[in-house]
Amino acid sequence: MGSWKLLSGVINLASYPVLCVDYLKQVLPVFSSGFPRYLAILFSTLFLSFLNYTGLTVVGYTAVCLGIASLFPFIVLTLLSIPKIDATRWISLGQKGVQKYWTLFFNTLFWNLNFWDNVSTLAGEVDQPQKTYPIALFSAGIFTCLSYLIPLLAATGATSLDQEKWVDGYFADLAAMIAGKWLKYWVEIGAVLSVIGLYEAQLSSCAYQILGMANIGVVPRFFGVRSKWFSTPWVGILISTMIALAVSYLTFADIISSVNFLYSLGMLLEFASFLWLRRKMPSLKRPYKVPLPVAGLLIMCIVPSVFLVYVMVVASKTVYIVGALLTLFGIIWYFLMKLCKLKMWIEFDNAGEKDADEAADEDE
Repeated sequence: MGSWKLLSGVINLASYPVLCVDYLKQVLPVFSSGFPRYLAILFSTLFLSFLNYTGLTVVGYTAVCLGIASLFPFIVLTLLSIPKIDATRWISLGQKGVQKYWTLFFNTLFWNLNFWDNVSTLAGEVDQPQKTYPIALFSAGIFTCLSYLIPLLAATGATSLDQEKWVDGYFADLAAMIAGKWLKYWVEIGAVLSVIGLYEAQLSSCAYQILGMANIGVVPRFFGVRSKWFSTPWVGILISTMIALAVSYLTFADIISSVNFLYSLGMLLEFASFLWLRRKMPSLKRPYKVPLPVAGLLIMCIVPSVFLVYVMVVASKTVYIVGALLTLFGIIWYFLMKLCKLKMWIEFDNAGEKDADEAADEDE
């Protein structure tokens, strides 16, 4: 599960610079393709990773400020759209003769609403996470859904439908149709700022997951080394950045499809582990306990599991191959690390083994 969740996270990192460049090319066509596009992705990835290296506090405040700033142009777009809204456009079934890409739709929808569990990797850096996390997740969930739905309803209600133009970065063109080029540029700036905040949050999660894996002895101790200046897990940041750069040449659709497939595998196993631990170790001390019986937890997990399975079923052959190869890599890595630990070729922490033994003792 650790390899699935980690790989889905670091591959997802590649989607943000790609999306950022897709918005920039609306203003600067030079970034549409070729060497300038790859160069823009490379430098934006490296710069954002360096910002993450400077510390979690900087990243946290930066992400909040960027989130607020990125929402303003979409609020203005929504307000200016109100006089032009035709509610009948919301019930349109699409243009006749134009193909509907349901697989891309569900993959994009799923990608926009997943990775909520990634905040768990930062719990050690948060005061009283058992109280803070439920409130933060509930609030963030509501704001996220509203920030997607309201501008989308406003833009689709205020403009005529042209399905073939709905590609990455098209929201900026809608803004130009509704209010003019000034709003188009503002939306593009807002989108870029949003992508920066998302990248920083995702990279922090991935880096601290690698740190946690090093602390419990899943990967060598070296993977958990922190910076002497900023106390950030620089090795985790470096590994995540390198993997993200390696897959950044893929299209946005291919990236999110691969991410969703690996994430779904990890989430299904995470749900199964969650239910098994609650049933087998009900008295185990937990920072936060979902206030439901096992039957209620089962129902709670079945609903998202159906959607996870659907996302996996509609995946393309390329995604299946990528998923199989990365799963094989994770299995080989696991046994390689066990061999290195047994032969003492590399230094590991054994905190995970101690915690497992203590948990078993408490359960007995």
